[in-house]
Amino acid sequence: MERIATVERKTGETQISLTLNLDGSGKCEMHNPIGFFDHMLRSFCKHGLFDLSGSLAGDLNVDQHHLIEDTGIVLGMCFAKALGDCAGIYRSGFFLYPMDETLCRAAVDFGGRPYLVCNASLSGMPLVSIGADGHEASFQTDCFEDFWQGFVNSAGCNLHLDTIRGRSDHHKMEGLFKAAARAIRAAVEIDSRRNGSIPSTKGVIV
Repeated sequence: MERIATVERKTGETQISLTLNLDGSGKCEMHNPIGFFDHMLRSFCKHGLFDLSGSLAGDLNVDQHHLIEDTGIVLGMCFAKALGDCAGIYRSGFFLYPMDETLCRAAVDFGGRPYLVCNASLSGMPLVSIGADGHEASFQTDCFEDFWQGFVNSAGCNLHLDTIRGRSDHHKMEGLFKAAARAIRAAVEIDSRRNGSIPSTKGVIV
């Protein structure tokens, strides 16, 4: 059975359309106007072996917050829709990801109750780069937690993200995205021993 979901969300602030395949090969084919954020989502797909396509647009003239948080919401909705009743999956997963001087940890449980613990230890300073048009671009590091908060709220999972040690904000965020991808991948994979049953003593994920 294919585990694929498409979600569109249009508001006065953002216009987002995403299609997610849980059992993909790591392809990320989408229009994302924020360079570093695009890099993070591509890393997430590559390490989680998720296929993701679509487009992101929003009021970047106001702030990056709306688009980044709403993308987390839509991606979480895609996971919830693709997982359905969560029958047959492992449900929980964790991963330690080393990235140069940085060591990151992620643990997740698709148990139906959203909760985020995010200890990323970021400086709060924006990452500055040069955009495709040759002009200065940036990523607001304070939006990192906003993305994951949106994700857990709509995916119905609890997620713990921790930077154990590190220096570079770039490495911390990328390491956490990769750790989260591997943890989520482990959680949503099909457990052949479960024989399609719901992974809860309640008999339902709520």
